[in-house]
Amino acid sequence: MKVALYFESEKLIQTSGIGRAFHHQKLALESAGVEYTTDVEEKFDILHINTVGITSTSVIENARKKGAKIIYHAHSTEEDFRNSFILSNQIAPFMRKHLINLYSQADFIITPTPYSKRLLKDYGIKVEIEDVSNGIDLNRFKYNEEKVKAFRKYFSLEDNQKVVISVGLYFERKGIHDFMEVAKYFPDVKFIWFGYTPMISIPKSVRDLIHDHPRNVILPGYVKGPIIEGAYASADCFFFPSYEETEGIVVLEALASKCPVLIRDIPVYEDWLEHNVSCFKATNNEGFATMIKQILNKEHIDTSNEGYKLAERRSIPEVGKKLKCIYEKVRGIV
Repeated sequence: MKVALYFESEKLIQTSGIGRAFHHQKLALESAGVEYTTDVEEKFDILHINTVGITSTSVIENARKKGAKIIYHAHSTEEDFRNSFILSNQIAPFMRKHLINLYSQADFIITPTPYSKRLLKDYGIKVEIEDVSNGIDLNRFKYNEEKVKAFRKYFSLEDNQKVVISVGLYFERKGIHDFMEVAKYFPDVKFIWFGYTPMISIPKSVRDLIHDHPRNVILPGYVKGPIIEGAYASADCFFFPSYEETEGIVVLEALASKCPVLIRDIPVYEDWLEHNVSCFKATNNEGFATMIKQILNKEHIDTSNEGYKLAERRSIPEVGKKLKCIYEKVRGIV
């Protein structure tokens, strides 16, 4: 059995969550001993397609001609397309129709969470759907003192400096406005938002926010390697006020790092993240500020072990096992 993993415009979106999910897929298949290629010109049994760009239909048609089965990895929904790029809300209804058309061409659909599975079913898609986490590389986020030192040196942080971090694109959907507002409650705490989006592609309200942010907020852009891994390990809190996700790989990264995780109480987390057990949840900025104060003052319940257990269940090898089972199932579809 050979699988073709397809990812259109990889260089353009490799730093996004979908880009990291694609990297995790390759690691997962290697761990499960599944042969794969990223060249759709080769011979393969299953096309596992990850993106919804203009080449998707032709790639599917060519795979069909070769007799291959089609698995669509549904990372995208209308809901998480909204409140992102300029005109995204106006385009969103058309995006929904586009997604329904593409996803319905598959023999099987994989999506990251039970929540995103419910959304796709509500679209009226009849193809069988199974939820499989995008996965997390636990080894990458093991505590490493050198990475912590590298992070704190990079930002010139004193040993006793409190730090709250988040990771994401400059999208309204990601809650960047709320991150900035909550930072104002804590002028002595450094709030660091890792991630970047070209200014030309985002609404003016977000551009204005980036250009005129609170003094205690740091916007280093996209950072990878020991610095970001040290940030997860060193931060006092990972604060992710996103309004909509299909999973949120960055949440898994924080859980794997045993960093206290504070998220918005939204439907995607209902099935697997529990307040005061594996994470902390709030619904508004006042609630976020209250929780961060408790976390910074060490007045919170220790959720690190339960959070790490969740990450373990979504580890790369576990994802690999699930993908292999799905491939074998799809091969048997007549």
